[in-house]
Amino acid sequence: MDEELVTRAAALFANSDYGPSPLKTAAFVGLVDGPPPEEPSEANAWWLAVLRSLLERDPSAAAELRSLVGEFPSPASAEPHGPGEFDGPAGTPVVRNVVSGGTTYGPVIQAETISALAFHTNPVPGALPDPQGWPTADDMDPIAFGVRPTHRVPGHPPLPPYVLRDRDHDLDTALGEARAGGGLVLLLGEPFTGKSRTALEAMARGPAGRRVFAPARGTDLRGLPALLQGRPERYLIWLDDLDEHLGDGGLEPRLLAQLAALRVVVVATMSEDAYDACRVQPGGRVLDLAHIVELAREWSPTERQRLAADAARTGDPRLMGVVSASGPDGAATCLALGPLLWDEWWRARRADRHPRGHALVRAALDLARCGLTGPLPMDLLLKVHEGYADVTGMERESAEDARAWATERRYGLLRLLDRVTGDTWRAAPILVEAAARHEELPDVPGPVWGCALGVARTDGAYDYAEVAADARIAFQRAADAGDTAALHNLGLLADSLGERDEAERWFRRAAEAGEPQSAGRLGRTLAERGEGKAAEPFLETAAEAGDAGAAALLGKLLRARAEHWFAAGAKAGSPEAAHLLGDLRLGRGDVDGAFTSYLEAAAARYEPVARGMGVIHLLWQEGKVADAWMRRAAASGDACAAGFLDPLSIDSVERAVAFFQDDAQRGRGLDAANLGTLLEEHGRPDEARTWYLKGYKDGDAYGAFRLAELYKKCGDEAEATAWYRKAAALGHPGARRVLGEAPASEPGGSGDQSR
Repeated sequence: MDEELVTRAAALFANSDYGPSPLKTAAFVGLVDGPPPEEPSEANAWWLAVLRSLLERDPSAAAELRSLVGEFPSPASAEPHGPGEFDGPAGTPVVRNVVSGGTTYGPVIQAETISALAFHTNPVPGALPDPQGWPTADDMDPIAFGVRPTHRVPGHPPLPPYVLRDRDHDLDTALGEARAGGGLVLLLGEPFTGKSRTALEAMARGPAGRRVFAPARGTDLRGLPALLQGRPERYLIWLDDLDEHLGDGGLEPRLLAQLAALRVVVVATMSEDAYDACRVQPGGRVLDLAHIVELAREWSPTERQRLAADAARTGDPRLMGVVSASGPDGAATCLALGPLLWDEWWRARRADRHPRGHALVRAALDLARCGLTGPLPMDLLLKVHEGYADVTGMERESAEDARAWATERRYGLLRLLDRVTGDTWRAAPILVEAAARHEELPDVPGPVWGCALGVARTDGAYDYAEVAADARIAFQRAADAGDTAALHNLGLLADSLGERDEAERWFRRAAEAGEPQSAGRLGRTLAERGEGKAAEPFLETAAEAGDAGAAALLGKLLRARAEHWFAAGAKAGSPEAAHLLGDLRLGRGDVDGAFTSYLEAAAARYEPVARGMGVIHLLWQEGKVADAWMRRAAASGDACAAGFLDPLSIDSVERAVAFFQDDAQRGRGLDAANLGTLLEEHGRPDEARTWYLKGYKDGDAYGAFRLAELYKKCGDEAEATAWYRKAAALGHPGARRVLGEAPASEPGGSGDQSR
């Protein structure tokens, strides 16, 4: 071989930017001690890798290679002609055509000489990158090389600090043995156990500076031995999800043996299901050669102690969160699944997804944010979730479908709603832990805080004062942002804590800001103190907004004022005022007072008082006198008085019974007890008892009272007392008097502020 040609070839590779050239190891240029592999297929792969690497790094070398190939002499031979040999033209040596490297899959061109050879410098698909460009084990980005991302926290690295696992020692030992003689170390475990992070951390703990090749799925690995042959460095091969790197061109026993001979360590991960599936496949035989380290999903007490200690030491909020949020599934599962579950739940709010399911989970999440982290009845969650006005499209999804979606397992592991006991539930702890980090999540609405306060007030499992303190902060923040409903909520909260002055201050601020609920509460408070006139404008605001109680109280206050001024007018000599005063008194049952006022009007010859006088005499059963007054009123055009003069339409007991019976059977109004009274008065007590009982069951206290009176007539004192108590419990004043209790004040009286 021409020494000049050899020198030019060596210089060509030495001057390329490839770095340490594979050709420097070739025997034909005399740069290394050993030759290329003798096995034809291996030699072919070795030379292909050499040329491919050169041309990828230095395309300009193609021209020089072409020139060199053209100048190399044809090999001479004095041996006899054999198969495939032929004599060239006169004066030329015998040419031997040899196909090396095993099997050829295309046509073979036989030629005496080839005058030109074209090299195409485009990169060949599947080419293995230069090991000098591989990252070192301690410089690998965990997320880029297989670790699932967790929640991003401003001011903190993309991943939380690594917490040592109990199997790290076994993994370090296995890697140490593999570094001495090569081999495969396989980290085996269920999904979401932290296999990738654990393996990468173990590689980083090894000798510094070792480079790692992490091929993409489907990469042909058969060129690795040739690529690494003769290199003094030691390498690691990282095969995350090993099942994706088996089969044709992947890891198999012979390739593993070649890599082990070069003291290359293959580090891999695999799920248990994939391991079981691959073991029975031809491509899975390499698994028999692996040093297996199993990693459990569940964290041991020792691991949880390390987790808590690292969280306290580093202050990383993600570690601090999983200390409380991770259950038997382990911290790694929570860290990996947390973002996935949050994203699925958050995107479900759209009308075309699961808006009702989203709202149902949000109800549990918001109640937990209020401090109710214990079990919550599904009925409560269903009640709360209906109040989210910002979630549209809930009518498209049934409550049953929403519940099924919210309670199904994700990835076979975690639910958005966890069952506690029976039909009680809680939001997944990892959702609760993540809620504080997501600014897009709206603040807990005031009505949800109201439900939380109601539960905390009655459930001994919660500290009401603590929940109330958190609610006060939330309401104050909302009030500062201009939410008038929050001002009202602050008033309700102060009132529940017995802070009357503070409550009135908040109600007044809210009422002045146009909050009708607060206007009603403030009006009632003022009326309770006897400040009726001051209460009236607030009650009127509430009444106009639909507050029936405020409307009734306002009417009573105005009636009291009207009575005061009618009395003043009557005293000053106004017959009209005397007449109207009599109507007010008669309306509240003061018959004698009404008669006195009517007499004053009659004495002044005030004609409109005639009907009132007639009613008084009817009540006193003075029919003839009443008739005279009614005729006078009718003659003056009083249509109502004329109606009194018509013959009675109900002139028999049976017709009276029929009058009450229809509505009594339907449970309407007070008719059942009235029918019982009618029957009892006409000597039919057994029938009366049935209707009294019906009235009581319909909620009429008078029915219970009449039953007590009936039993008392029969001499059954014990049963009578029992029914008096039932009537008193429903608020009947006569029953309370019999039992010696103070009668209830008139509902809605001027001094009463029952709500």
